Amino acid sequence: MKVLIVEDERSMASEMEAFLKKAFYLCDLAYTAKQGLEKMEENEYNFILLDLGLPDKDGLLLLQEARKNCPDASCIILSARGQLEDRIRGLDLGADDYLPKPFSLLELQSRMQAVIRRKFGLQDSTILIGDFKVDLNKRLVTYNDDAEIELSKKEFDLLSYLLLHKNRPVTRMQLSEHIWGGFSDDDYDSNYIDVHIKNIRKKLSTWSSVEWLQTVRSVGYKVKI
Repeated sequence: MKVLIVEDERSMASEMEAFLKKAFYLCDLAYTAKQGLEKMEENEYNFILLDLGLPDKDGLLLLQEARKNCPDASCIILSARGQLEDRIRGLDLGADDYLPKPFSLLELQSRMQAVIRRKFGLQDSTILIGDFKVDLNKRLVTYNDDAEIELSKKEFDLLSYLLLHKNRPVTRMQLSEHIWGGFSDDDYDSNYIDVHIKNIRKKLSTWSSVEWLQTVRSVGYKVKI
């Protein structure tokens, strides 16, 4: 998943970036509201982590812009401003959570996972599909709660993204943007997304049918449940 970190304290921004990258998130950094807005206009994000005390604009004003430019992104406010009115206004403007500084990076990750569960209607971190169970937190795929199926990092990211967006066609461009962080004409010609999907099907079909992983002609792929 792709994350935009808008934080003017560079050491904190770098610390969050390093931590989230280890948790397999793709991260962009912005140190001002202007930089954050420019990145929102150019890219799609799954998460926006937003500091309120930015040097050039109140973060709450940027939050309003974020809701216009990245309507599908989940937003968590990170701020030393702990006044109740700021929390209420941030949530009213569309933030999904509010985490006061200082905070634990493990708590930040846990809150991000909770937002994902709420957003996609999950009871816990697992998704059942056919005879398979996909654990988003542990990054495991098992068959009948027993046999573990080994997927590469990119294969797991692709499968989990399609599962979270079940019954919706997902284009190759969307997959590339959210899984790889970018898309170019050279990438498109290389059909590497198709190769990864082929590998996923091959690995899973050894255990059970994967008819639910469908190709949408001239578009991309979808998981049909």
